Formats: sequence, structure tokens, C-alpha cells
Amino acid sequence: MVQAQRGATASTSAVVDAIRAAGTISRVGLTTVTGLTGATVSTVVRRLIDEGLVVEIGRAESTGGKPRVLLELEPTARYAAGVHLDHASITCTVTDLTGTPAAISTRPGPGTEHPAAVLEAVAAEVDRLVDEAGVDRERLLGVGVVAPGPLTSSGGMHRTPPSMRPWTDYPITLELGRLTGLPVLLENDATASAVGEYWSGGTDSEGSFAVLYMGTGLGAGLVLDGVAYRGSSGNAGEIGHTTLDLDGPLCWCGTRGCVEALAGPAAVVAEVRASPGLARQLGVAPADGAPAGEPGSPADAGRTDDPATADDSVVSAFAAVAAAAAAGHPEARRILDRSARYVAAAALNTVNLLDVRMLVLSGASLAAAGDVYLPVVRDLLSAALFARGDHPVDVRLSRTAASAPAVGGAALVLQSHLVPTLAPTAHPRPSAPLSEISTLST
Repeated sequence: MVQAQRGATASTSAVVDAIRAAGTISRVGLTTVTGLTGATVSTVVRRLIDEGLVVEIGRAESTGGKPRVLLELEPTARYAAGVHLDHASITCTVTDLTGTPAAISTRPGPGTEHPAAVLEAVAAEVDRLVDEAGVDRERLLGVGVVAPGPLTSSGGMHRTPPSMRPWTDYPITLELGRLTGLPVLLENDATASAVGEYWSGGTDSEGSFAVLYMGTGLGAGLVLDGVAYRGSSGNAGEIGHTTLDLDGPLCWCGTRGCVEALAGPAAVVAEVRASPGLARQLGVAPADGAPAGEPGSPADAGRTDDPATADDSVVSAFAAVAAAAAAGHPEARRILDRSARYVAAAALNTVNLLDVRMLVLSGASLAAAGDVYLPVVRDLLSAALFARGDHPVDVRLSRTAASAPAVGGAALVLQSHLVPTLAPTAHPRPSAPLSEISTLST
């Protein structure tokens, strides 16, 4: 009996994911893509149509025989909420079944507010967005919360960036689940962004790829054969905390010379702030007590354990530097170019390790400065990738770079419900067992 249920779940997952990936496909196309028999595909499709998840949208053009009936997911059949909890900002969204936002909002980061008060506000905002989108609450599957890593198996953050210390080991999933009355999943920002790209079609038909995520910090989301790779503790992809300089600046994680400490948004902003004159030119508040003169050395600028370089304004200050560089300010461009070279090196290491054909750049900081980073990453991968003689790497900027983590949070919920075979057994970290929140478990 259990084996039969698992087989039915696997078949349903395969069909749903194939329809999602194709956008529009026939039953015959599903048998080809999934490898399932025609009878199994017909049975699964019939059930999905009865449940309102799939609709027939007409017939394809005839190629000599009877025109094939085309199928699509019904976008309004299910919804999910996504919350990106970052010290720079909090973004909430409600998306439909395809991962398209039906409503979205952004508010300032948590600042010094207690986590309990922040989560109360988040729950109220999710409730407001559900009303704004006109979503039938019976169709709302749950909430995906996205936060900086590393994360714990109990649904919180174990180590936190400097300005989020009150969140260390706070039970985010349990508390938000209590406040919303919904199942809650927790994931790190880079992995969520990768799942969101895959679910919403941002990678076309590519099932194995990496997302290089840069918001306030820097990380990588990894998807292999359609499944997010999270590692043994759910913290895979922390490329921002790989060492490029053994004698480099101290990072908040405790290591020296991390990519994030050398070249992340906080390091860029710190270098600008080290020179009050430059900071004023670029519209960035200088660091308290910083001496006048030329920008500070990269080793000093990269210290992301310093609260002056890791506050809630990092992303907005980084965006100001990016805007100045785009307007032709030579010093702003020099600083970003230096950062981009380090980030490109991290991207090269990631792609060499995984041997994937696609790299997606995402996150608020890359949304602001993608015109600088994208060509540098592309050029280095083209020139130095170990497997460059076998295949190129498609390097692209996410279509939803600024809101990718929140959209990805919602996508995690949708995937866990609708394609449970692609969801991990232990991660993302749920507020209830995944078997209790999956609607397609049989």
C-alpha cells in the first residue's frame, strides 16, 4: 500500500513538474517527457483536472492526425506566500501557482525591533496582501520564509549578520506558523532564489544550474536535475564565505579573506564611506569618525563585522554607488569593477565545481549593478572555465532579481505541495511535517 502511494506521488509529481516546465503540453508530450505510460498519464491528468490544478486550453495544430489537446497549470488554483526577512528590508508577496506575484510589498528591515514584533507585522502584511490579491484563503497553501544563513534544523538562524543578532536561534517557523495558522517553511536566500527561478521558468528548460545571489551578503543557490542541493545541514552554497585571501580582512563569520569581506556590498560601501568626500559625492553617508582623504584600503574596507558597514542601509548605499558608476563616476566604477572581479572568481569556482551550463545572477545588489557584474562574470567564465572546450555557460541576470528571495519562498511552498518528490526530507525546515502539508501525497 505504501509503495503504491509512493508510486502515485512520484507519477503525479512528474506530470505536474513537466506541465510547469513546458508551460503548454499534450498528454502525448507528457508520456515522452516523463517516461510514464499513456494510461498512467491519462489517470493523473484526469485527477489534476478534477482538482482544478490543470486545464485543457484547446487543441494543437494538426500534423496529419487528430489534433492533440493541450494542457496548462491553472494559475489561480493554488497560491503561496513568500517572505524575505533581511536586515536591509522585508519583502512579502503572494504568488499564484506559476510563481507570478499577485501582490507584493517591501518595508524597511527589522532594525532594533524584537523578532516577535517583526513577525506579528509580517503576519499582518501577509494577511493584507491576501486580501489585496483577492485570494480564496482555502487555496493558500502556506508561507515560505527566506532569511540569511546559516539556518538551523529547528527553524531559525544559527549565526546571523551583525545587525540581526536578536534573531539568533529564534524559532521563526513555529512563531510565524502560530501567527498565520499556516504551514511555514524556512530557507536561505540563495537557495530560495534558485528554487524560484526554476519554478517560475527563469531557467527555461535547464534543470541543473547555479544562482549567484548578492543582496546584503553573497551566496549561491544550487539546483541539480530539478532538485535544490542543500548539503547535510541545509547550508550548501555559502560561496561568500570561501577564502580568496588567507591574510585578508576579518569577516563576521570568523574567517579572513572571505569573498563577502573582500567584495560584497558591505565591503563596497565601507570602502566608499572610508572617504567622506567620495561618500558625499555618491550620496552615501560616511562612516562615523572616518578621516578625510582617499578611500581606505580594501583590507580595512572589507571588515563586515563592523556595525558601521553592516547596517540596514547597505543595499541602498550600494545602489547609490551603482547609480553613480552608471552615470560615469570613475571612482565608483573602479570600486565596483574590483568587487566584480572577486565575485567573478567566486562564480568561476562554483561553476568549475558543479560543471553546470547556466549561472543566474540574482539579488537586490545585482539588480542595481548587473550592468557592471554581468559582463565581468561572463568574460571570466568564457576565458577561464575548465570545461570551456566542452560547453559554454549561459550567464544571465534574473528577471526578478530584486524580489527573487520572496518569490522563491512562495515557490518552495508550491513545490513542496505539488511536486513533493523534488522537496527534501529534512529541508527546508517546516513548522509541520511535510507529509501533513502536502496536498498530493497520494
